Amino acid sequence: MVSKSPKKANLLDLHSIKNLLDESASEIVKSRGYVEDVRLSNVRLFLGTIIIIIALFAQFYKKKFPENRDFLIGCIVLYPYVVFNALLQLIIFTKEKNAILFTYPPAGSYVGTGLIVSSKLPRFSDMYTLTIASADPKSISANEPVHLTKSVTQWFTKDGVLVEGLFWKDVEALIDQYAKEPKKGK
Repeated sequence: MVSKSPKKANLLDLHSIKNLLDESASEIVKSRGYVEDVRLSNVRLFLGTIIIIIALFAQFYKKKFPENRDFLIGCIVLYPYVVFNALLQLIIFTKEKNAILFTYPPAGSYVGTGLIVSSKLPRFSDMYTLTIASADPKSISANEPVHLTKSVTQWFTKDGVLVEGLFWKDVEALIDQYAKEPKKGK
């Protein structure tokens, strides 16, 4: 369960701490039989590629600036550049939020939805919140979201090494808590 090389974070850098905890939480969820759902990431990559292609056309258009002014205006205002950027931001704002992992349901399970695992580590705080929720909250098999909020000092040594056994135990308990939650009433 626990990897052999210790995972270390810079304790003065919240992004380093959050990134390490997020990666470890994702590993733990996947080890429980959940397969990562990358469809939303693929959509984001596709939209980003289109945005880059439009920007490249605008940058390397065969005419220089004063002559290509109408083409640049068309790329930015009238054509898909703004639309695709807005769509990308909408996806990030509405679907992703603080999500670190989207999953399919475990193979062979009766549960019809995957999970959304999300996390928060507020600026200037040591309180890390991990949330597990259903990927389809309106589904009949969706459980109520469960949360774990704990100080990151509980999982790291003073040298910044993650005590994986403790973190693993807490995340597995959260997954078990989500699986045992009573189903929503109709």
